[in-house]
Amino acid sequence: MGELKLMLPEQQNLNQTMLDANQLASLQQTISGFSPLQLAWASGYLAAKSENSSVATLPAAAVAAASSQLTILYASQTGNAKGVASQLAEQAKAAGIDVNLKNVAEYKAKSLKNESHLLIVASTNGEGEPPDDAIEFHEFLFSKKAPKLPNLQYSVLSLGDSSYEFFCQTGKDFDLRLTELGAKRVADRVDCDVDYQSEAKAWSTSIVEQLKDELTGDANVAPVVSLAPAAVAESQYNKENPFSAELLTSQKITGSRSAKDVRHVEIDLADSGLTYQVGDALGIWFDNDQALVDELITALALDGEQSVKVAEQSLSLKQALVEKLEITQTAPNFVEFWAGISGDENLAKLAQDKASAREFAANHQIVDIVKQAPANVEAQAFVDALRKITPRLYSIASSQAEVEEEVHLTVGVVSYQAGEQTRFGGASGFLSQRLDEGANVKVFVEHNNNFRLPENDDTPVIMIGPGTGVAPFRAFMQERDARDAEGDNWMFFGDQTFTQDFLYQVEWQGYLKSGLLTRMDVAFSRDQAEKIYVQDRIRENGQELYQWLERGAHLYICGDANRMAKDVHNALIEVIAEQSGKDQEQAEDYLKAMRSAKRYQRDVY
Repeated sequence: MGELKLMLPEQQNLNQTMLDANQLASLQQTISGFSPLQLAWASGYLAAKSENSSVATLPAAAVAAASSQLTILYASQTGNAKGVASQLAEQAKAAGIDVNLKNVAEYKAKSLKNESHLLIVASTNGEGEPPDDAIEFHEFLFSKKAPKLPNLQYSVLSLGDSSYEFFCQTGKDFDLRLTELGAKRVADRVDCDVDYQSEAKAWSTSIVEQLKDELTGDANVAPVVSLAPAAVAESQYNKENPFSAELLTSQKITGSRSAKDVRHVEIDLADSGLTYQVGDALGIWFDNDQALVDELITALALDGEQSVKVAEQSLSLKQALVEKLEITQTAPNFVEFWAGISGDENLAKLAQDKASAREFAANHQIVDIVKQAPANVEAQAFVDALRKITPRLYSIASSQAEVEEEVHLTVGVVSYQAGEQTRFGGASGFLSQRLDEGANVKVFVEHNNNFRLPENDDTPVIMIGPGTGVAPFRAFMQERDARDAEGDNWMFFGDQTFTQDFLYQVEWQGYLKSGLLTRMDVAFSRDQAEKIYVQDRIRENGQELYQWLERGAHLYICGDANRMAKDVHNALIEVIAEQSGKDQEQAEDYLKAMRSAKRYQRDVY
C-alpha cells in the first residue's frame, strides 16, 4: 500500500491521492481543527493502521505528542468559570502550550484515562450542587465506571460564595475524587470567593509558568493551515468593561398595599452592540449610597478623606466605600474579623458557629455590625477585611425580538428596618431609590446556556416562577410569540395576594386570550386562611403535568433557591412517583434524566 499524506489545502491535488473526492472532503473536514500535535498523532495512527497494527502499538512519538496537550475543563452556571477558563486557555496558548478547552458537558469523561495534564475551573450551584452542565461528569467521576488515573497531573480552581454552607463544594468534589483515582496534583486547589479575579489570575499565571516547559510542543511539527469559521461579531462591552446605559423606566408594579416593592425596569442598550437571548441575565454595577457610607465612616470614627489602597489603587476611604467595596452584603468572614477587633462576646460566639455566622451576616449590613459592637480600627485594615463590590445579576424579562435595543428586568427591592434606619440592597436600592430615569447605569450581558427554550417550537413548555421568578418567563412568552411557536405553554405563578402582587397580570391575561398561553395556575398564599403555594398547585394538577412531561415538555423553574426551588423539586418527585407508579428513587432518576437532556432547567438564586 502506498504512503498516505495529510496535505494542506493548498497542496491538495486529487490526481496525487488514493482517496476519491468524497473521502478527501471527509478527511479535510475531520482534520481542519487539529492542532500540530493532534495532526502528528493522527499521522502515526494512520501509519500504524496501514501496517495492520493495533492502536495499542502506536509509535511512541505519536503517543507522546498526544499526551503533551493541556486539557482545560470548565463547569459554569452563570459564566464566571467559563470566563476564567477562557483566559487561562489564552495564557497557555501564548506560552506555546497546545490547549483543549471544553465545557464539561461537551467532554467525554471516558477520555480522562488518555489525559496527562488537566485543569478544572468549577463553580458550585446552590447548596453544594454541581452546575447543570457538570452533572453527568460529576456522576461519572463518582461512579464505578471512572478509570484509574495514575498518569494524570491536575489542578482545580473552585469558584463559590462563602455565605453558602457548601462553599466551593463542586471543586472540592472534583479534587478529592481525582486524587482517589490516582491522579497527582500539579498544584493545590484554590477556593475563590465571589471576589475571585485576583486569586484566579494568580493561580492561572502560576500554573502556566509551571507547565510551559513540560508542555511546549515540538517546533519541528509542520503547522496546519485551516480555514477558521467566520467570527461572530461581539460587543466590546462585558463584565470588565461594562456599557453605560440609560435607565428608561423604573416603575413599581406591586400595589400600594403590597408588602413588597417590585420594579419593572427598562434600560436602553442602543449603540452598545450588546445582544442577549431569553434565559440570559443582565449584570448591574452600582455605587453604594453615599448617606450609608457617611453613616459607616462616622460609626468607625475615621476620616473619609484618608487615603487607602484597594487592589493597589490609592483613593480616599469614602471613594473606596462608595465605588469599590461591598457594604450592603456581609461576608461571614467579616463577622469573625469584627469579633476579633471589637472583642464582642456575642459576635465571637457567632463566629465560632459557621451556620450562625452565615445567618447573621445575611441579615446585617456592615454598618449594623460596626454600630452593634463599636471598636477602633485602622482604615486600611478595615478596607482589607471587606469584599470588593461584585455586580448583581438579574434574569432578563424581555426578548429582543419584541423590545429590540432595550432590556427589561423585574427587580425586587431588598429593604429592612434597622432601628430608625431603612436599609436597602446594593443594586436594588441603586435602581429604585438613587438612580433617576434618564441617568446611566453600567451593565453587561451574562449568557446562560443552561436556561434556554427548546429549539423545536412545537415542544410544550412548563414554567414555574413565583414572585420575581416570573421574569425570564415573560421573556419566554415574548420570544415564542415572535417565533409563532406552536408548542403549548403552561405557567405556574405565585405570590402573596392577587390584588397587590400579580406581576404582569394584564400581559398574562392577554397571552391566555390569544391562545399563546395554554393555561395558567396561580397561588396567592395570603388570600385565604390556609397558605397555598405553587408546589400545591403542582400536586393538584399532577396527572396533567405528568402527561405533559411524557409528551416531551421542557420544565423550567426560576426564583428562590433556599425554599421554593427545593419544595417544587420535591413536589415534582411526588407527582412523578404517583402518576407513573415509580418509587422515589426512580422518580428522582426520571428528573435527573430530564436534566441531562436539558428538559429540566433551573435559574435559582
